[in-house]
Amino acid sequence: CSARLQGDVAAFSAALRTLVNNPQFSDVMFVVGQEQQKVFAHRCVLACRCQVFRGMLSQAPVGSQDSSSSVPPQGPFILGNVQPEVFLAVIEFLYTNSVTLNSHIALEVLTSSVEYGLQDLCKLCVKFIKDTLSVEQVCEALQAAVTYGQVDLQQHCLAFIEGCTTAVVRTQGFRELSDVVLARVLRSDRLAADELDLVQAVREWAHVSSAVLERPVPEVAALPVRELRLPLLAPSELVTLESYNQQDLLIPVENIAAAWRAHALRRGSGVPSRLCRPRRGTRPRDHHRHLEPHAR
Repeated sequence: CSARLQGDVAAFSAALRTLVNNPQFSDVMFVVGQEQQKVFAHRCVLACRCQVFRGMLSQAPVGSQDSSSSVPPQGPFILGNVQPEVFLAVIEFLYTNSVTLNSHIALEVLTSSVEYGLQDLCKLCVKFIKDTLSVEQVCEALQAAVTYGQVDLQQHCLAFIEGCTTAVVRTQGFRELSDVVLARVLRSDRLAADELDLVQAVREWAHVSSAVLERPVPEVAALPVRELRLPLLAPSELVTLESYNQQDLLIPVENIAAAWRAHALRRGSGVPSRLCRPRRGTRPRDHHRHLEPHAR
């Protein structure tokens, strides 16, 4: 007869926490970030908790002629592209199976958790980000969620954006979205903003992206512009839009022509149905009643 009995988990975790970044008895060192902060660790803990560290710590020392050398590298390992606070959060998790997060590092810790293959840490980061999401952070969180395939976080961020679209499109994070992610946002029927405001937001985003990527405005904006619902705009608004468009060529002429055609024919024929469908925040206009049958 045998049994596995569980001792005090909290006491065990607290004891291991004292080893986090403790130079006593450590046998490996990292130099982290631009600050070149030294972080001390214990290879046996890192290797048994993380396959990436196991591979790193199993490599032969630099200059060794024997790739199968039994002498493990002592470091220091240079990690210049990660913040010390972020790396220490990862180390804390490896030692204690818990992590201390704040809104300044949560996304970076999520990135590291993916890079190091730490699924449990990734889940903790996603939960924290969802629980503390803000207008200023939501676009950055959405971009990270798409980049790392976090579907649940993507849906949560999109729902958040749908609830306060007008505030979100004014943020720096919105202007830093990739074209793919912005197009995904613009496909939503539940955005709480009028189409004219969304067109202006995309224009501002496109000028920022054009400057950063050093590419023409029409080129960087090609994908998001396809999701703008120009047939929802009134004729007077289309006239103003054409005037602005002459300056930066943001919107292809054929897209504007299709919107004018919808007005002339008093129906959305020839325009994809999604582009005739009012969003949750779309201000009513008289001609919308002609588009509704096609939008449905």
